[in-house]
Amino acid sequence: MRRVVSLFLPNWSTDRIVRKLRQQPDQPTFSAPLVTALPDHGRRVVAAVDAAALALGIRPGMTLTKARGFAPELVVVDADLEGDFAGLKRLALWATRHYSPVAAPDPPDGIWIDITGCAERFGGEASLVKHLYRRVLASGLHAQLAVADTAGCAHAVARQVPSGRPAIVEPGKVRAALAILPVHALRLERGVADELRRMGFERIEQLIAAARAPLAKRFGLQLHKRLDQALGHLPEPIEPIFAPSVPRVRRSLLEPIGTADAFAHVIGDLSRDLAAVLLHAGLGARHLDLLCERVDGHWQAIRIGTAKPSRDPAHLAKLLGQKIDTIEAGLGVEAMTLVAPLTEPLAGAQADALSARRGPDLPALIDALANRFGARQLYQATARASSMPEREIDLVSPLGRAAPEGWDAALPRPSRMIVPPERVEVTAMLPDHPPAMFIWRGQRYRVARADGPERLHGEWWQAGGLEVETPLSVRDYFQVETTEGGRYWIYRLGDGTQAVTGPMSWFIHGAFA
Repeated sequence: MRRVVSLFLPNWSTDRIVRKLRQQPDQPTFSAPLVTALPDHGRRVVAAVDAAALALGIRPGMTLTKARGFAPELVVVDADLEGDFAGLKRLALWATRHYSPVAAPDPPDGIWIDITGCAERFGGEASLVKHLYRRVLASGLHAQLAVADTAGCAHAVARQVPSGRPAIVEPGKVRAALAILPVHALRLERGVADELRRMGFERIEQLIAAARAPLAKRFGLQLHKRLDQALGHLPEPIEPIFAPSVPRVRRSLLEPIGTADAFAHVIGDLSRDLAAVLLHAGLGARHLDLLCERVDGHWQAIRIGTAKPSRDPAHLAKLLGQKIDTIEAGLGVEAMTLVAPLTEPLAGAQADALSARRGPDLPALIDALANRFGARQLYQATARASSMPEREIDLVSPLGRAAPEGWDAALPRPSRMIVPPERVEVTAMLPDHPPAMFIWRGQRYRVARADGPERLHGEWWQAGGLEVETPLSVRDYFQVETTEGGRYWIYRLGDGTQAVTGPMSWFIHGAFA
């Protein structure tokens, strides 16, 4: 099921002006209503308004003289239509990097994002749109957002249902969502919408129920084309936008394809073409987007990532081939584009000229696992410079940072850590002596041998690991071996002289293999 986001920015032009002023501390800020204006046959008309001007009754298309009658202190700035469109393109490119490979401007005040198949990365569709909505609001823009099965429905709901939160039209509910909206929500020309209202067509449900032939004879085919696109009866493709500097290659096919073998063959050709482009630019791909243009105008997208920059065509083709089964070909795919939206410098190597590869390829294994199970499911454990055992290990990406140089634990650590440490009852000859016996989980253990203590001081810049700990706590660790052969790691909290170091309680923190 196709899902499209329409991001509507009602004050796009004026918000851009305000954001620019905030980035320049020496520029004054506007407290009065703000509008942009354009020349029109010897007069100036309002092109865009902010929320304050809109609340006073000022509307786009109104003459500037009339607008000043509503607000004499009105601030007027020359409209920058090219700058507004360029800003929408930058916003759409930002969306392609973070949310979906398929995004495009929707001038003059919005963008479209096809999120089909992209919601899993965010834990669901609701989480994705909430994340997008919050990011846009945090940037200082006013926004309304809607998600629906069609671009036309999402566009209409985003502009006609200002709920203060993302509006999600459930799959298959497009007709019900459109029924109560006004007819001008179908992106009709102003004259057509006004004439329909004079004829008694106030809501879209009335237009759906009306006979088509008389309306088509009077208004042309565009009226029902917009209606059918919004209802999903006609395709409305979203042609994705690409940055000029992004490496990409395209193959237009002589006839539509729809089989896995055909997709694999084209993917192999595209991978070799893109590898040559990357080699010429001295780059390696970190993210790849495969965009499939269907006969009906819809786009299918596959996104993969690599652990390290790569331009090995066989490796890239293998990663993409693992997701061929996710392509919904429909009536067939007539063109395919391979894009590398994220690249990093990659120096030339002998492997670029030789087909043979020697030795194990750990990044290739990580790429295969990450693209099958998700990058968040893969990690490696590495040492971290800390005196507290529970902070000595950090989980990083599979090819993440190495252990701090020159750092090592003073004594061996147990192979199994108990987190959080569990309290035990200990019997010792003297407070400074190692345990002679301890009770853990209701079972008594007698100690045959013990080694220690290893004193560890708390890290004053970190919170304590237990409720009874403070940054000034002291731990004395003992490695003990019981009469049954078990080896455990036990520590006493406190040094016995200063109460701030701990209450002299005992805890078990791990077990040795």
